[in-house]
This record gives sequence, structure tokens and C-alpha cells, in this order.
Amino acid sequence: MRIALTIAGSDSGGGAGIQADLKTFHQFGVFGTSVITAVTAQNTVGVRAWEALPAGLVAQQIDALATDLPPDALKSGMLGSEELVETTAAGIARYSLPHYVLDPVMVATSGDALFADSVGAQHAVPLLIARRLVPLAALVTPNLDEAAILVGEEVRGPDQMERAARALVGMGAQAALVKGGHLAGNEIVDVLAVGGTVRRFSHARLDTTSTHGTGCTLSAAVAAGLAHGRPLEQAVTDALDFVHRAIAAAPGLGRGHGPLNHFVPAPPRPPNDGL
Repeated sequence: MRIALTIAGSDSGGGAGIQADLKTFHQFGVFGTSVITAVTAQNTVGVRAWEALPAGLVAQQIDALATDLPPDALKSGMLGSEELVETTAAGIARYSLPHYVLDPVMVATSGDALFADSVGAQHAVPLLIARRLVPLAALVTPNLDEAAILVGEEVRGPDQMERAARALVGMGAQAALVKGGHLAGNEIVDVLAVGGTVRRFSHARLDTTSTHGTGCTLSAAVAAGLAHGRPLEQAVTDALDFVHRAIAAAPGLGRGHGPLNHFVPAPPRPPNDGL
């Protein structure tokens, strides 16, 4: 049984964050563990309130898991303060945790900010993510806005997405997947840069508001694939396919941006995995 770890915030609505990650890990046949960085009061309409956990408790969660249930791969999501970014980076480096997928969560699907409400935090946290976490990552998975913040330039189309993905690799990441869900038009393009190569993935846009937790689910699915030992490009391909089908089969819950359907089948596990 392979282990995948999520370091992220708790979503009381169950569609994103820790909850979405653990559901995705389960579907992909890996044992999910979690380090909770924040507790949110949210639903499909928006984030009503959130509070970060103390950095010391986050560090102890990482220590507890790394010394007894070491992950074969991991992902991080909501890290709402400079202190939590530093704590996460230190923990990953301290235990040389492998196959790290960085989802640089900055804003919820509802548009609510997920940074500590302090002077300069909305500038300091992204800069610290770029400096401390990007160089540790096997893969960075920003959307258009997150990519623009991390690389410091506008990202609005596939060509700019490619430049941003290459820039993130130049900042130290092994690979970068710039997600195009916010692109205009009927086609969505996601751009993957690995080393010196670039690949574009395209699929038709689905007419739906059930998009809550797409980034969380995608990064968790990639981490699960990496935990199984799949090559990065295969893990990304499987994850994009899973998310697309999960959106298409969304149950239509809530009055806002509804959750995906995490019950859709994941790509089959290798035959030597048992079940």
C-alpha cells in the first residue's frame, strides 16, 4: 500500500482542501495521510471565516507522519501565512520527502482570499512560495492568476502559459503545469513544462458551475500517481482525465460552485498493487 500525504486546509463543505485530497487518494488506491494547516468555515457559496493552525502544531504533524508513515509522494495546498510556508518547506527538506506537488493556493474558487489578513501578506506569501517551495517541487500546478503572481508577468493565453511554465522550471521546479481553466473560449488548454520540453493538453470546456476543488483534486491525483511510481507525464495525464470526468459527473450540490464527483473511477492501479 502506497502512502500519499496532503498538507492543506480543511474545507467544511467537503469539496476542496483536505477532504477533496483524501477522497482523491482513496479513488487512486493510495493510503492518504494529512497535515492540516487551517480550518475554514465555507460552503459552495464562499468562505465565511478561516483560521490558521499554529505553525508548531503543523510541524509536529509533519514530524509524526514522516517518522512513522513516510509518504511516497505529497502535495501542499492552502498555506495562508509566511510562517506556514516556512514550516512546510522546512519539513519537506528535513525529511527529504519525495515527489512533492505544489498547488500554490491563493484564492478559493468563490474568489475569497486565503492569505492571512496582515499588512503585506498578499505580496509576501507568494514571494516566499516562489523562493522556498518552488525549488523543492517535482511539479507546480498554478492557475493563470497564480502563475502570473509567481513569475511576475501577465499570463492570459497558451503562449504566455508556456513562458510561465518554463519560468517556473527555471526557478527550480522539476516541472510546471499551468492550468487554463480560466481561459476564455470553448477549449481549455493546460501547459506542462518538464525540463526543456513542453506539452499542451486540450479538452472542451464543460458548461457547469461545479468547479469547487478542481485544483486540489488535480494536484492530489498527480501526487497519487507519483506515489504509485508512475512517470510524471503519465501522472499528469491521468489526473487531468480524472478531473475532467469528475466535473462532467458533478452531483450538482449547493447553491454556488458545487463539488466534483470524486466517485468517478480513477485509472487502474498496477496489477501488482493487490486489489
